[in-house]
Amino acid sequence: MPPVIAGFVGAVTAVNLAAFYLAISLVYLIVPIMLIDVVMRYAFNAPTVWGMELAVLLFGPYFLLAGPYVLHQKGHVAMDLLRQRLSLRADRLVELVNLPIIVAFCAILLWFSVPAAIDSFNYGETSFSAWNPPIWWTKAAVPLSLVLMLLQALAEFLRVLFRVPGAAGQHHEEAAL
Repeated sequence: MPPVIAGFVGAVTAVNLAAFYLAISLVYLIVPIMLIDVVMRYAFNAPTVWGMELAVLLFGPYFLLAGPYVLHQKGHVAMDLLRQRLSLRADRLVELVNLPIIVAFCAILLWFSVPAAIDSFNYGETSFSAWNPPIWWTKAAVPLSLVLMLLQALAEFLRVLFRVPGAAGQHHEEAAL
C-alpha cells in the first residue's frame, strides 16, 4: 500500500477509535442517570423529569459514534456462513462491492441529515417535553457519524484493494479482527 494511502487509512481508523472510546464512555453517564431515575421513581415516588430523556438523548450518539470503528473490526451483521465458504478472491470481491455500497448509502443519508442538523441548530430545536432540552447536539451526531462511517468504509475499501490476494493466513487473521 502506498504510504499516503496507508497514512489516510491509519488516520481514519485512529479517529474512529477515538470516537469509539468517546461513545463507550457515554455508558458511564447513561447508566447512573437511569439508576438515579429508577431510584427516584420507585424509592421516593418522585421521578425526575430529565432522567430518562437524557439517557435516550445520550444513547443516540453512543450508538452512532461506535459504528465506524465496529465496521473496521468487522463487527456488523454479515453473512459469515456464506463468506466462510468463499475463496479468498471471491470474499475479496464481495468486500470490494459491499464497501462502495456502504459509502453510497452514507453519502445519501448525509445529504439529508446535514440540513436537518443545521436547521435544528438554527431554530434552537428542543424536545418539547416537560424538561425541554435543546436537541441539536443529538441531531448533529447523525451527520458526524455518517462522515466517520463513510471515511472508514473508504479506508476499508483501500485496505482490501491494496491487500495481496491469497496471502497466507490472511482470511482467518482478518476474521479475528
